[in-house]
This record gives sequence, C-alpha cells and structure tokens, in this order.
Amino acid sequence: MWLVSRYLRHAPRQMTCHEFLRGVTAYIRKHYKKSRLQRLVEHPEERLTCSAVIYSRLQRQIWMIGDCQCLIDGQYFDNPKPEEAVYAAKRAQYARQLLAEGVTQEELLTHDTARDYILQDIVDSMKRQNVTFSVIDGFPIAEQHVPVFTLDFQPHELVFATDGYPFLCPTLAESERRLDEQRQNDPLNINTFLASKAFMKGQDSFDDRTYVRFKV
Repeated sequence: MWLVSRYLRHAPRQMTCHEFLRGVTAYIRKHYKKSRLQRLVEHPEERLTCSAVIYSRLQRQIWMIGDCQCLIDGQYFDNPKPEEAVYAAKRAQYARQLLAEGVTQEELLTHDTARDYILQDIVDSMKRQNVTFSVIDGFPIAEQHVPVFTLDFQPHELVFATDGYPFLCPTLAESERRLDEQRQNDPLNINTFLASKAFMKGQDSFDDRTYVRFKV
C-alpha cells in the first residue's frame, strides 16, 4: 500500500488506466529481490499485494483494481474476488454447525476456527490472482478484471472505500453506524452479512477500512 501511494504521488497526471497498471507494476517489481522472482512467479500468494480504487481527474475515470467498492451518485459498484462469496458461505455454514455442537460465540471470537476451515481455500484463490481477478502485485495486472467507469462532465459525488465496510453508505457516519450494528448483532459475520472472518475479540472491525467522499 505504501509503495502504491508513493508511486501515485509522482505518477504523470495525464496517464491512462493502462499506463497506470503498467507503471505501478514495474514500480512494485523493482522492490523484489531478483533472486525471489522465480519463486514469486510460482507462488503468487507470497507477493506484495494490494487493491486500489483510483479517480483520474484528467481522464474523468474511476479505476477499480482488486476488491474495493464505490458509490457513483449513490449507485453501488464493487469488484470482489470471484470465490469470496462462496468461501464466506462455507465459513458461515461451518460456524453455525460449531455453534449447534456447543462451541460458544465467545470462543469463536477469540479463535475463529471457522476461518481456519476456509484458510486453505483463501490461499488457493491467491494463487489465481491476476488470472481470475486483479490486484497490484508487481506482476502483469489482469486488465480484463479492472472495471473502468468514465464520467460525463456533469457534477458527480463519489465515495471510495475498502471492503471493510459491509454496507457502504453516502456518508462516513452512516457507514460506521451500519458497521457497528453488524458488530453488535452478528459479530461472527454469518447471518446478516457473510464474510471470510469475524469481528475478533477486542476489535471494532473485521477488516481494514478506508472511506473517502468527494465531488467532481
């Protein structure tokens, strides 16, 4: 994330999406040891990896690389990993089974054995990054999995966020309120919202979260 941030600060502002994808890939790749490159070709799950949603003011475009989400004038768009919903449902089913067998919610919030149950699935899906889904990882980005939205020259309100917000709303306050409701009512994320992980004990979120709203 820090490397992508640094690259963006110095990137040519007139660059196209294609140019950005090529440029950021080359920039990340420079930070790998050459002796590691063959290993990383064979093991994508070990690469430096992040997602990003980017607005180009000159292109008037939104680029979504990886599992991020956005609102364009209140209309919702996301770019999830193709297997994520399947793994979340598999984890939810197993968690409900554990609860039925007598494992307590408190125990699962301390050690999420339901996540352990799908951990190998998650690692296996990472082996398909930049094949079945896009990420920034220093290797050629699967451009066919990078949604691009071109805006007209009317005013628009945009909200960009990471996938740590289960319910993306037009304001940060509302998004945080919905997140807190989820934490209070379904902390395991197995009923009202299905996720590949829970709100672990002592945490107020189940995933990283960033929220930005602006007008263009």
